[in-house]
Amino acid sequence: MKQKPERTCIVCNTQNEKRQLLRIVKSKEGIIEVDLTGKKNGRGAYICKSEECLNKLVKSKKLEKAFKQEISEEVYESIRGVIIDK
Repeated sequence: MKQKPERTCIVCNTQNEKRQLLRIVKSKEGIIEVDLTGKKNGRGAYICKSEECLNKLVKSKKLEKAFKQEISEEVYESIRGVIIDK
């Protein structure tokens, strides 16, 4: 049986299957967006699909540290839309 890929949430450091986490990707052009397919090119960061992790992500600015650039409020709102509408 094939092993399923696991990833770690950058907020709470729990390991989960890749499909159970939300991937945020930074493209070579510096555009940051939510990757629902999990296949977009670029640097990826994973977070749990929970409001608790999202709130900690915004407060601690871990996404800014992961991508080494400032994150706009629009990116956080798009992440919030995906997590709340799941």
